[in-house]
Amino acid sequence: MPPTAHPKKEDPDRLVNAARAAEEDSFELKLRPRRLQEFIGQTKAKEQLAIALEAARSRKEALDHVLLFGPPGLGKTTLATIIANELDVPFQQTSGPALQIQGDLTAILTNLRDRQVLFLDEIHRVQPVLEEKLYTALEDYKLDIIIGQGPAARTHVMEIKPFTFVAATTRPGLLSSPLRSRFGILLRLEFYTDDDLRFIVSRSAEVMSIGIDQDGAAEIAMRSRGTPRIANRLLRRVRDYAQVRGSGRIDRETACQALKMLEVDAHGFDELDRRLLLTIIEKYDGGPVGLGTLAATLAEEEDALEEVYEPFLIQIGFLDRTPRGRVATRLAYEHFGLPLPRKQPGLF
Repeated sequence: MPPTAHPKKEDPDRLVNAARAAEEDSFELKLRPRRLQEFIGQTKAKEQLAIALEAARSRKEALDHVLLFGPPGLGKTTLATIIANELDVPFQQTSGPALQIQGDLTAILTNLRDRQVLFLDEIHRVQPVLEEKLYTALEDYKLDIIIGQGPAARTHVMEIKPFTFVAATTRPGLLSSPLRSRFGILLRLEFYTDDDLRFIVSRSAEVMSIGIDQDGAAEIAMRSRGTPRIANRLLRRVRDYAQVRGSGRIDRETACQALKMLEVDAHGFDELDRRLLLTIIEKYDGGPVGLGTLAATLAEEEDALEEVYEPFLIQIGFLDRTPRGRVATRLAYEHFGLPLPRKQPGLF
């Protein structure tokens, strides 16, 4: 007799993490603005986009293709959905890693409706053969389809409806020149100011029915690394702390205590930020040190360091990226109360 099959036990930690991720996604969707006038910050990008949207609506044409680039968490996906809402057209979303074969891309493009918005996240991870297939679709609204194989194969050109292609990337330098040239609107998203983030935190708290005062919102904003996604995440964790350890309302003292427990300091640095800077300072004498070496020392992925952590540290002047590697700046030494080295190449 065949052995009795025992049902596979579910990992409780995995189930909890999946439930928590679903809750976070649900909150993110609730907090996202739906119209351009509701979108806070990014003044230059909003102005350019508002003019382009108004012109496209008046001509009743598809908006030019849009490339959104900048560090993660600044609102690229939100802006893509806003574009569709402002144009009152259907919206479809996919990502570069999700497109594995030509049939995937062909199916999506041939099913697009007139003036529909197609959003492709992480476009820098699209395979080269699929990228080339995009060229004619973006420029001429045509799709080359190869029917058959070998000597009997033939090419069929299929017309597709005019659409707006919105692509997002955290690494615009990895895009090829031919692909970049197909975009009529290029919008760079910058880190947010503390004032903008305070407004975002207050608005999110109102949507989530969280009691918060201006000082509490300002404290969370100041430690959010210039990123709305992080601000909303910290708001949820501070809310939990306020409900369990406080009165349920977030003020500056409650926010400070909660963020101290989360090990988020006044600059918004978490444990990995501090480890990264201290590793450069203590193990490599302030640098320069290569990205690969740094990633191996920290047991982290190179992409995570380069796309998530480094941009903010460089922006606020704690890290410098040189041809020879990463270098900790004077501000980094002062932040940790460490003496400056006698020789720091080209910085001090």
